[in-house]
Amino acid sequence: MANNNELEEINIGIVGHIDHGKTTLLQKLSGKWASMHSEELKRGITIKLGYADIVIYDDSGNYNIAKKGKPVRHVNFVDAPGHEMLMATMLSGAAMMDGAVLVIAANEGIKPQTREHLMALQAKGIKNLIVVQNKIDLVSKEQALKSYQEIKQFVGSQFSNAEIIPVSAQQEVNISEVLRAIVEIEIPKRNVSGEPVFIIARSFDINRPGAEPDKLKGTILGGTLKQGTLKVGDEIEIKPGRIVKEANQQRYETIKTKVKTLFKGSNNVSELTPGGSMSVETELDMALGKADLLAGNVASRVGKLPELTTALKVKFTLFPEIYGASGHIKTENIKPSEMLMLSVCTSITGGVVKTIRGNEMDINLKVPIVAFKKDNVGIARNVAGHWRLIGYGEIL
Repeated sequence: MANNNELEEINIGIVGHIDHGKTTLLQKLSGKWASMHSEELKRGITIKLGYADIVIYDDSGNYNIAKKGKPVRHVNFVDAPGHEMLMATMLSGAAMMDGAVLVIAANEGIKPQTREHLMALQAKGIKNLIVVQNKIDLVSKEQALKSYQEIKQFVGSQFSNAEIIPVSAQQEVNISEVLRAIVEIEIPKRNVSGEPVFIIARSFDINRPGAEPDKLKGTILGGTLKQGTLKVGDEIEIKPGRIVKEANQQRYETIKTKVKTLFKGSNNVSELTPGGSMSVETELDMALGKADLLAGNVASRVGKLPELTTALKVKFTLFPEIYGASGHIKTENIKPSEMLMLSVCTSITGGVVKTIRGNEMDINLKVPIVAFKKDNVGIARNVAGHWRLIGYGEIL
């Protein structure tokens, strides 16, 4: 029998409109409730990225997480917020995904954020999609079939190979089929050569109040390794780093630290390779990383990251329409001097368009980033007070 630590790993996003059952589905798939923050529990929505990792077992075609049969895949779930106000968080989560499960409630159908999340997956270059037609227990057979056809037409243009699975997460109907579809997703080719590039989606303090000084843990970085390997004991740098205020200005200062402990999912390991979600315990004071202060940063071995930049050249594609809470409108062309929001890896930054040449633009950023050529860029515009996705691009 395969060792669970040696199984192929994949990051799967759980996306879709608020209240369509994403977090409940994740609970049934993983046995864990991802919305653990008190404000999320109070409001009943996912605000931060939620995480859960599982091993899927194959028991003669019955896929389960109950350790029955042969272990076949290690899956890390990323539960992204569906609320329109939290699109930037969803884009950060998409940067970590190898594939996604799009949840659409059969009794409500395709909503504005359903469309926006599908656009976000396209913007971030996600190719593998499974559609869960949830809450089929709340509709008649005729309604379920009508909803199924609407979903098929909806995803067909961008994701023609997406499998649509009727599910009742609450009643645990067809959960095994969703697990089966996840197992069948092809593992992307991993690049273990070159210097490590660790994109940070979360940072936090895991110390409990009253912990003994000699038992305190350093700042934890949560994210994924895009390429290379990272080992316990490695000296790393984190960019852009922390903000240092001087007089009436501020600058970013690279943070340097050492890797103390590594985790892949919930497994303690001595080395990280690409694939799956992971966390890095550093020697940094916990105050430097609490409450996601380092989210959006990139980490690598000291001296191996590119210099920060506030100027990008982007080749872009615009969506025909902008989808939002009040419907959708035709996407206007990007204009010089326009302010846009860009999502690069897990970093979110604003920028002013300098020049436009066909489908290429030069943009000056308000917040510096670590940029790699060919990285995907999500592009959003402020429409009626909300940032809406208008397209995607690639760094040139």
